[in-house]
Amino acid sequence: MSAPVLQYEKRDHIAYITFNRPERRNAMNPEMICRLADAWEDFNTDDDMRVALVTGAGTEAFTAGADLKTMIPLLSGAREPEDEWDFRLLADDQKVSRAATLKNSTIYKPIVAAINGPCLGAGSELLQAIDIRIAGEQASFAVNEVALGFMPGGGSAVRLARQIPYCMAMQFLLVADKIGAEDAHRMGFVNEVVPVDEVLARAQWYAERIAANGPLAVRKTKETVLRTLGLSWEEAYEVEAENCVITMGSEDAKEGPLAFAEKRMPRFTGK
Repeated sequence: MSAPVLQYEKRDHIAYITFNRPERRNAMNPEMICRLADAWEDFNTDDDMRVALVTGAGTEAFTAGADLKTMIPLLSGAREPEDEWDFRLLADDQKVSRAATLKNSTIYKPIVAAINGPCLGAGSELLQAIDIRIAGEQASFAVNEVALGFMPGGGSAVRLARQIPYCMAMQFLLVADKIGAEDAHRMGFVNEVVPVDEVLARAQWYAERIAANGPLAVRKTKETVLRTLGLSWEEAYEVEAENCVITMGSEDAKEGPLAFAEKRMPRFTGK
């Protein structure tokens, strides 16, 4: 029996999501999108999971984006649905944005990416919803939809100019050429660039450090950042104060200082 096109594993408070079509450069077909949607839902609702780590199988790509032979023709109407995954995808026209790019996402748990190769199209759109991004030296990035005759609909036309300088965002969106890992790092699109054989380990280091922190405090911190984008200072501070009250009243807020005083590792529960 062949391995699923998307692997999902849970260990030590970390959910591991791996694009697993290395023979197709981990391109996203309808089955992968549906499985990814299921993985995000499970991660988001499992209280034991504190952080997700996303990567691609093999050494050829993180993900080449939407599969141009199966995914795009299905969505454009150029081919009819053929199997359960096609029908499931078409039955929910929001699944693509929710699963592939986390557009309009309400996942407040942190997500880390280990970018082991080219990250194109929908892959780069998904990356914009990921909090910590570790790239291998051979990684490259492109939001290349306009070169194929359609626009990026997974959030890039909105998110990208809020994350990197405007002119760099427009270069990404309108020229549609690949940008190398070092250039992506200089413009602030990724956190670090490391040798290819260190990508996963470095991303896992971040995931483990985050998972060791107070899970409620971590979630509420990310929630505050996302909910306050675009708000006035006054409105934003109200959201921050609301979440500070919640975290300060938690059991974790008692456990953290107690563990520090007793010179031991805290035993956080997220409550």
